[in-house]
Amino acid sequence: MNAHSHGGVFLEDDICLIQIGFYKAHFTIYQPQISQHKQYCEDIPKATESIFVMEYLHVGLRQAPIEFKIIKDELNQGRFFKEENLKEIEDIDSVTVFHQKPLIQEDGILLAKYQFLEDGNYVGIVSADIPNSETPYIAVFPFRVGSKNWGYIPIFIVLIILLQLNFWLMSGNYVRLLKKFKN
Repeated sequence: MNAHSHGGVFLEDDICLIQIGFYKAHFTIYQPQISQHKQYCEDIPKATESIFVMEYLHVGLRQAPIEFKIIKDELNQGRFFKEENLKEIEDIDSVTVFHQKPLIQEDGILLAKYQFLEDGNYVGIVSADIPNSETPYIAVFPFRVGSKNWGYIPIFIVLIILLQLNFWLMSGNYVRLLKKFKN
């Protein structure tokens, strides 16, 4: 499958945007059962009913069939999942948890509702079949459902603590502290 350059969801001036080829759309996720009107760009706090809203910022998207999928991140790429990773998945249907067939939305708003059943890493795939284009434009955006992924933060905290302990030992402050408590 050939496709134009990938996009993703990014924050620009407090607005979540998704880049689909050279087209842009405002992209938001809602979880009305737990946070009513709060908007999320990518990571969402809980596995529950989620509503995905994409408002097209270009008229060209209103004339294109737009397909939306959510797949489980079986490659465990997390935030580093890219469009190229889609080729590594042998059977994409087996990891697809939600699929909205291509629709033309002349009003410029795509809505999708999905009930997440479990926490984990997922990937949203938006595909636009642009008229007069040989290949679809594809945007891939990884997101996390549920508990926060701390990433490298715990490693940095442990490293800082070890460096501080090393400083105390090497400077002699630890030995002075021990002598002070013994007296």
